[in-house]
Amino acid sequence: MLLLDYQNVLIQSLLTERFSGIPPVSIDQVVSDFDNVAFHVSTPETKTKILISISLKCYKELLEYGAQDVLQREYGPYIVSPEAGYDFSVLIDLENLPSDQEGREDLVRRVSLLKRNAMAAPFERAFDDFAHRQEEAAKFTRESAPEGVREGGEVMAIHYRDEEAIYIKASHDRVTVIFSTIFREETDRIFGKIFLQEFVDARRRAIQNAPQVLFRNEPPLELQGVRGLADGKNGEVGYVTFVLFPRHLTPQRREENISHIQTFRDYFHYHIKASKAYIHSRMRRRTADFLQVLNRARPENEEKERKTASGRTFKAHG
Repeated sequence: MLLLDYQNVLIQSLLTERFSGIPPVSIDQVVSDFDNVAFHVSTPETKTKILISISLKCYKELLEYGAQDVLQREYGPYIVSPEAGYDFSVLIDLENLPSDQEGREDLVRRVSLLKRNAMAAPFERAFDDFAHRQEEAAKFTRESAPEGVREGGEVMAIHYRDEEAIYIKASHDRVTVIFSTIFREETDRIFGKIFLQEFVDARRRAIQNAPQVLFRNEPPLELQGVRGLADGKNGEVGYVTFVLFPRHLTPQRREENISHIQTFRDYFHYHIKASKAYIHSRMRRRTADFLQVLNRARPENEEKERKTASGRTFKAHG
């Protein structure tokens, strides 16, 4: 199955081309990404200064969870005032690029990961909160631990799509990530359940180190008290829960895991649509094969049976 890229490939290829030393040209291009995210790549001042801006539906929520600190860490000297109509902008001066090739490639990589890095803020906060709570919980037994340590932290909600959201909650022994997702068609619900069951079965069969994956139409217990949740009684709304255990939250693995889990919703629905398209193509191919068999079975010159006046029959070739 296809794994989606974490970076925006169009921005990556555009900057790689611009950084190669070819003569600068004017740019004014809007680039769309998953989850209704939009980029604007332009040269508003001069051909040698490229402005990259991003617009996210959930940007204000991300700021509450520390997105400004993450973006400052990743893009510090390149940050400029946001372009009108966008939430965050960086300016790249082609005349002041890193001198070494490795530095240029790293800059291309970081800018193409702009959406990923902005969305990483609540995950990083949850992972840090987990580490703190784990240290606190180590001071107590299970029975004597304070209620706040046992229950875990606040639920961080990221409404990154019109009707869907990501919910993240840190506890002393895990981080829970919940995706609410919409199934517009009955067939999507069926395919979705099959895919999610495969996640469960794969973990049971061979990949015991994988996160636990749960699916239900009702809001999970972790979301008690969260407002605005759909009940999903008609099956249109589903809640997919990932339980990340301490082995998934180590400093060596956290960056990769944040990237992986961010793309889950897009990965999930992409493969639902790809599977439907594959089945439809197989159905069309099978129908074409049946029609070909029927056409071959029909005689080229059909023989017609005729009768004479006396009642005798004979075959006439048409």
